[in-house]
Amino acid sequence: MTSPLISGVDVEEAAALLSGVVRQTPLWHSRGLADRVGGPVWLKCENLQRTGSFKIRGAYTRIARLTDAERARGVVAASAGNHAQGVALAARLLGASATVFMPETAPLPKVAATRSYGAEIRMLGQSLTEPLLAAAEYAERTGSVFIHPFEHPDVIAGQGTVGLEVLDQCPEVATVLVCAGGGGLVAGVAAAVKARRPDVRVVAVQAEGAAAFPGSLAAGRPTALPTMATMADGIAVAAPGDLTLAHVRNLVDEVRTVSEEDLSRALLFCLERAKLVVEPAGVAAVAAVLADPKAFAPPVVAVVSGGNIDPVLLLKVVQHGMAAAGRYLSLRLRVPDRPGSLAAVLAELAAVGANVLEVEHERTAARLDVGEVEVFVVLETRGPDHTGEVVSALSRAGYPVTRE
Repeated sequence: MTSPLISGVDVEEAAALLSGVVRQTPLWHSRGLADRVGGPVWLKCENLQRTGSFKIRGAYTRIARLTDAERARGVVAASAGNHAQGVALAARLLGASATVFMPETAPLPKVAATRSYGAEIRMLGQSLTEPLLAAAEYAERTGSVFIHPFEHPDVIAGQGTVGLEVLDQCPEVATVLVCAGGGGLVAGVAAAVKARRPDVRVVAVQAEGAAAFPGSLAAGRPTALPTMATMADGIAVAAPGDLTLAHVRNLVDEVRTVSEEDLSRALLFCLERAKLVVEPAGVAAVAAVLADPKAFAPPVVAVVSGGNIDPVLLLKVVQHGMAAAGRYLSLRLRVPDRPGSLAAVLAELAAVGANVLEVEHERTAARLDVGEVEVFVVLETRGPDHTGEVVSALSRAGYPVTRE
C-alpha cells in the first residue's frame, strides 16, 4: 500500500533537521533566459550543494531518522554517482558505515568522491540494474538498511527542502521547473511548493530517451521502459516508484521531455552565460526553458540539480552542444588540383572569420574529375547566421559546397 503524500509540514521538519548540514544554495538570475522568456528567470544552483547535488538532502534525512540500532548495522545503496556521494557523506556525518554498489561504467570522479567520503565501494555490472539487485541482497544478508534513491517519504521530504528555499528566495515565483528521473526531487519540491503556494505551476522535465513518467501516468502505475538512451545518466531511471508517481500525478502540473540536443545546448549555455559547471541531468530544467521559452509564465525558477560531470563527458557534451547550436559546420567542396588551391580556400574562410578545426584532402574518389580535389573542412562559427555567411562566401568564390 502506497504511503500518504508528503505534506508541507513534513518538508518543514526535514528542513529543521538539515539546518547546518546542507547549504542554502544561491538563486542566480539569468538574463539570457529572461530575455527569451520575457520576464525574470532564476537558476537554483544545487550544483553548488555539498557533494555537488541535491542528493545529500534526502540521504541525510533518511539516515538521521534511523534508530541507533539501525545505524549501527550500517547502510547500503546503489548508485551511478550522486546518490552514492550523498549517502556516503550523510553516513559519515551520522556515524554509520556505508557500502555502495556502483556499475563498472560509473564515472571515475564520482567513484573517487564517494570513496573519499568513507564508503566502501563495490563495482559490478554495466548498468544500475546489477548494483540495485546486489544492494538489496546485501541488505537482506547483513541487516544493513537499504537507502533508496527516491522511493521513501524521508528522502522525498529531504529533497523537498529545495522547494522551501525557492519560495523563500523568490516569493513571487510563478513557475518552477525540476528535472525528474525516479521523481524524488520533483515530488518533494511539488509538495513543498503546493503547500504554501498552490497557484505556482510545477513542471517535471525528463530526458526523452529515458522518460518513464508519461507512460506510467497513462497506465496508472509504474511502468518500466524497455530501453533507455540518454547522456543524462542521473535521470536515467526505467520506472518511478509508487510513491513518487502518486506525487507527480497529484501535485505536478506538467511533465515535459527534452532531447539530447536540448540538453547539450543547455549545458553549453550554463557554461558560457552563467559560468556554471553542470551535468546533463542537472541541466534538464534549463533545457526545457531554452527549448520552449514562451511556455512558462515568469518569474521562473529552474532547478540546476547537479554538477558532477566527468571531464571527458564534459568535452564531448560541449562539442555536441556547439554542433546543436549551429556553431560547428562540416563542408565538402571541390577545388582545382594545383598548388595554392587549399591556401585560397583557407584565405576565404579566414576572411569571413571561420575557425578551421579539421581539414582532409581526397584525390582518388570516382566522383571527382581529373584535376579536382575534394576538401573536407570542419569549422567553428559564431552561430547559424555566421554559418550562412561562410557558405555564401565560398559559393561566391566559385567553390561547389555540400554541407555534411
